[in-house]
Amino acid sequence: MDMALDAMNDSTDEALLELYAQGDPAAARALTLRLGPLAYRLALRKLRDAAEAEDVAQEALLRLWKIAPDWRAGEAKVSTWLYRVVSNLATDRLRKRRNVGLDEAPEIADDRASALEDLIVRDRMAALDEALEQLPERQRLAVTLRHIEGLSNPEIAEALETGVEAVESLTARAKRALTALLSGRREELGFGDE
Repeated sequence: MDMALDAMNDSTDEALLELYAQGDPAAARALTLRLGPLAYRLALRKLRDAAEAEDVAQEALLRLWKIAPDWRAGEAKVSTWLYRVVSNLATDRLRKRRNVGLDEAPEIADDRASALEDLIVRDRMAALDEALEQLPERQRLAVTLRHIEGLSNPEIAEALETGVEAVESLTARAKRALTALLSGRREELGFGDE
């Protein structure tokens, strides 16, 4: 029951996963082409390391293939499930990094602007990631897809299976929450009187 890749472009993620579970390898290729870049970008954004991001994206897709036969349609979107897995795998890797000793830490490349600027950027991104993790899942997903992935509100509404007004509400609440979570850290994050 191998469908042509072109014909699969109109299939939903759930339909492709079901086809893969029934033994159709073309469905896996189509779903990988569709979701692989998203998984990679999300991992790269969190890890800031291309090789590790690729590993995380591959691991997340492998987990998707493993659960395919047991997938229960209608409980969650495949893309949302994959986003959570990528996020969790990346968080695990970041925790392991923090436990690395000084002798094992990688050297900073010479082409960077300065060590101080690099530290400021890292601290700001870490603070943003920490704040994002404190948001409810749908708010975090909406603001990430909108402001980091650059999707439009109608695209996000489709991904979250909700209306555009709900997406606008989710992103607005997420922005307010992020502002509140980060407001007391302006000076610490190098913003001072900006």
